[in-house]
Amino acid sequence: MSAKAPVDPIRKYLETARHQISVGNLTGAAQTLNDARQRSPRDARLFMLAALMAEKSGNLNGAFDAMQRCVTMAPEWGPGLLEQALLYARHDHDNEAMAAAEKVIALEPNNPHVIAGVIDIAHRVGNIEMAIRHLQRVLELTPGDRTLRRHLAVDLGHIHKWDEALAVFESLINEQPGDHLARIARVQMLQARGTMQDALPDTEALLALKADDKVYQYYHQLAKGEVPAHVPVELTTRMFDDMAGTYDKHMVRALGYRLPKLAADQLLEIFPDRRFNLLDLGCGTGLLGAVLGPIDGYILGVDMSSKMLAEAAKHKVYYKFHQVNLLEALAATPANTFEAITALDVLIYVGDLQQTLADAYRVLAPGGVLIFSCEHGDVTGPDSKLQPFGRYTHTLASTVRLAKAAGFERVDTKDVDLRMEAGQPVDGFVVTAFKPKEG
Repeated sequence: MSAKAPVDPIRKYLETARHQISVGNLTGAAQTLNDARQRSPRDARLFMLAALMAEKSGNLNGAFDAMQRCVTMAPEWGPGLLEQALLYARHDHDNEAMAAAEKVIALEPNNPHVIAGVIDIAHRVGNIEMAIRHLQRVLELTPGDRTLRRHLAVDLGHIHKWDEALAVFESLINEQPGDHLARIARVQMLQARGTMQDALPDTEALLALKADDKVYQYYHQLAKGEVPAHVPVELTTRMFDDMAGTYDKHMVRALGYRLPKLAADQLLEIFPDRRFNLLDLGCGTGLLGAVLGPIDGYILGVDMSSKMLAEAAKHKVYYKFHQVNLLEALAATPANTFEAITALDVLIYVGDLQQTLADAYRVLAPGGVLIFSCEHGDVTGPDSKLQPFGRYTHTLASTVRLAKAAGFERVDTKDVDLRMEAGQPVDGFVVTAFKPKEG
């Protein structure tokens, strides 16, 4: 007879507590962990779950303390080290996250679950080379995993190892020609590389799979050398849903994004008494509202990404949110409704600004102000141009001309570095356009 596995006296308690934490039942989780502690008071797993519970409640100091107690009690327990690394990564302790990740991977170098967690950490902290290294390692253990191979190809593309990335995509698509995820990822990579014409076979194959898909139609236009009027909302929604959890960190810390601060300063200069109603188009995670703070009025946030809006709601500054396409939101909003409208890093996804500016003018109350940003286009080129990375540039002269044609009587502009990209500042400008006062 084989020996029975030792009974785990608190396993069911731990499973129950983890579920309670995941659904937000923190009172129940605390009671469950107390019951488990009476049976096994020195179990490191109790402190790991206590850390997750503290994090869920917003007590980050308590979370870090409890997780450190877990690791101190079981310094070579892989799951505890991995959870500590993930906790660090979720809260921008990048160096500590990478150190803990490397420690756990050294302890369990061939554990696919551990490697997957380390890859997640590498992505969270923006260390693509680290992610690639461990993706290649886990693929040695599971060479047929198509999802991991696709992630590897995407990451190789992010550091411009185009040939290696395209070779991975080629093998994936040769094996399964109907793999739409691999095909669309290859299309996006070819766009980023600036060889969109090479994507035509993929866009034709994608449309054969789903002819009415707006994203496939958009990429097919690009592959044929055509310039769509705007980026389809389905594409930007998907992109920002994926970015929501790390957007603030990525934009503010990694890319030096400061438009919300510039716009907030302008608004408070125009409305020093803070008495105005604001329509924040493409509000994202609510960075503008967070910088601006409470006003004597209300802030309405508009964005297509439900996950971005969920992040924005955490600031507790916005009065209400609408999950809707900003172009549709403007068209449907009654005239003379808001004293201020902002569109920061939003119109880079709209090619032709004429209708957008006309709608914004109509929605503003007399004397109202529109603040928006654009990326600088070549003064010798067209009014707007779609770049390989999927954003439109606009010339300053044409943008001012369109704003005045819409009715704005005063149009101020300021050159700014919008953010960093590939280590270089993105050259742009901010427009502040004033609607005439009555009389």
